[in-house]
Amino acid sequence: MLRSNAAILTVLCSLCVSSGAIAQAVTETPDVVPGAKPVTVEHVKIHGKSLEGNLEGNAVDRPALVMLPPSYKSEPGRRYPVIYALHGYSIGAEQWAKEIHVPQTIEGAFAKGAREMIVVMLDSKTAYNGSMYSSSPTTGDFEDYVAEDAVAYMDSHYRTIPDRNSRGLVGHSMGGYGAARIGMKRSDVFGGLYIMSPCCMSPRGAGVPGNDPKATYAAIADLKSPADAEKLGFGLKAQLAVASAWSPDPKNPPLYLDLPVGEKKDEVLAKWAANAPLAFVDQYIHNLREYRGIGIDVGDMDGLKADTTKLHDILDSYGIKNQFEVYHGTHTSRVAFRIQDHVLPFFSKTLSFKQPKH
Repeated sequence: MLRSNAAILTVLCSLCVSSGAIAQAVTETPDVVPGAKPVTVEHVKIHGKSLEGNLEGNAVDRPALVMLPPSYKSEPGRRYPVIYALHGYSIGAEQWAKEIHVPQTIEGAFAKGAREMIVVMLDSKTAYNGSMYSSSPTTGDFEDYVAEDAVAYMDSHYRTIPDRNSRGLVGHSMGGYGAARIGMKRSDVFGGLYIMSPCCMSPRGAGVPGNDPKATYAAIADLKSPADAEKLGFGLKAQLAVASAWSPDPKNPPLYLDLPVGEKKDEVLAKWAANAPLAFVDQYIHNLREYRGIGIDVGDMDGLKADTTKLHDILDSYGIKNQFEVYHGTHTSRVAFRIQDHVLPFFSKTLSFKQPKH
């Protein structure tokens, strides 16, 4: 879910860096809803078979937060739809939960009339601060981790309604990119889709804003392992995150990725362009027609507004119904409100709550 034709690094840097340091996003806090009943928060580890053997050494047992609705314990015969939520770049599930004021916002949504469902916040933070929710031998296959490993875990450990019509996928910023990317490909798994302020929608160019290209690649060339990237600045890490996800190279140790420099520049940039949802959305129109509902939103002061609007316009051009809103706010200022007052109510109306026959 958190963290236009602008470069991805410009976007990521501007969203997450303050005075040269990564800063926790500031989000407005909704008031506590009177009478809201508590949800149960469980901290679990979900094994990623799809991540095994990744060349970057990213953990295959990933932390996740599972939020069970108020009636989960008192109604042991009841099953629930599940919402899979994807965070943005540079943070994990735990930090995003704090930024969007979970579980308060989930409790508030239920108290204001949203039907009860399970919400699981997945974690995809990697050696370079983000997987881009992509499929790569270097980072691991985070597409299948979300759509297969996490879903299988939830269906086997909790009282879910194990059907695509009862599963929703939502994400913000990099998570919005992940929701768009995975959502377009895996309509066989998910029945509802909500894309919040997605980053990285358009093809981008090479380079790190504010950095001399020669110095940029010299700094990266000095790395002996992914762990050495800890000493790099935010922009360089973001560059490596993109390259490890979109231009992996199993024959190029120690980082196992290619950068847009020298003879490989055009080839790498072509690979990056191939991972831009606005470039490949037309290939997945049939899948997008399968959704019970698609929601898209973005703030009017968000630099991602133009590309987010383009996605909406493309879906409209194909006659694919989608709920689209440009609300008043920045990239992060209103996300907690959106979760409480828009995202969960959207899934409440979109997903199937029909109990499976025994």
